[in-house]
Amino acid sequence: MPDDRFTAGARVRTVHHDPTHHTRLPRYARGKRGVVVEPEGRHALADARSQGREDAPVEQVYAVRFAARELWGEGDHGVVLDLWESYLELSEHSELSEPEGSS
Repeated sequence: MPDDRFTAGARVRTVHHDPTHHTRLPRYARGKRGVVVEPEGRHALADARSQGREDAPVEQVYAVRFAARELWGEGDHGVVLDLWESYLELSEHSELSEPEGSS
């Protein structure tokens, strides 16, 4: 089994793309910064499966915490999304707004 690309605590950014097909990366979370909570197992990429492809790649899915302020510009709570590895890249910024009670 391949090593996980990200570990708990890794600061990541979601990719900012607008595919013509279904994606499980919500529009409000595209191009946003968060922190990996934990890996959640390997699963077939839903984007490919929704197109009826039998050759969907299997990728690690990660629980990623975002500050509500990062996603919507306001709020002091956190939001956790389950995201496939190909939706994520390492964040170049070390400073993230953390929701209250997330430490």
